[in-house]
Amino acid sequence: MASDRQKSYAYLKRREIEYLVGDFIFLKLELPSELDHIHDVFHVSMSRHYRSDPMHIVLVEDIGFRPDLTFEEESIQILDCDVMVLRRKPIPLVKVLWHNDSTEEAT
Repeated sequence: MASDRQKSYAYLKRREIEYLVGDFIFLKLELPSELDHIHDVFHVSMSRHYRSDPMHIVLVEDIGFRPDLTFEEESIQILDCDVMVLRRKPIPLVKVLWHNDSTEEAT
């Protein structure tokens, strides 16, 4: 049958994924019900290729989370200021270096 033939084509690409000790993987987590107001789906255009960096590993105990899962970030320095005009309205832009970020990651 045609459906069996289609299944055989599809299953050629499916295989069990084996992980080794030390492999980096990402997990899909389900948010608790009290966080339902957070949008959990993002467009693929927002994603970027991840480059492994040991500095990205942060222990949860190191970050002081509040019950609503927010935390306070400390700014170190203002790197740049600019004014962008959008529909004849000036919008001030400020590039800030935050405490745990490098200059490449400044926002």
